[in-house]
Amino acid sequence: QVQLAESGGGLVQAGGSLRLSCVVTQSTPSRYVMAWFRQAPGKDSEFVAAIVWTGDRTYYADSVKGRFIISRDNAKNTVYLQMNSLKPEDTANYYCAADRSFPPIRPVDYWGQGTQVTVSS
Repeated sequence: QVQLAESGGGLVQAGGSLRLSCVVTQSTPSRYVMAWFRQAPGKDSEFVAAIVWTGDRTYYADSVKGRFIISRDNAKNTVYLQMNSLKPEDTANYYCAADRSFPPIRPVDYWGQGTQVTVSS
């Protein structure tokens, strides 16, 4: 069983930055691929970024490439999403996910509860 807890969302002006965190709790340690997805009101969920267990492979959606950076600290059981140059269209509920595939294949194995990011223009 895996539990994911996101934090770090909030309200930011366009052009600003936020860093999301996801703390991973596992009853049985396993080397999951970690990812971030997002869902805006009235829209389908969208893949954002993924990172393998070792941290040396990452994968990004074209819409965030060059602006967002995914990273992980396995010693702290935490995954991060550094979001820079934020745009109003980045406004969404951001979800942390754990999966065995890289990039993740929906439905993923585990989801967090989400953290809201709102970017004002």
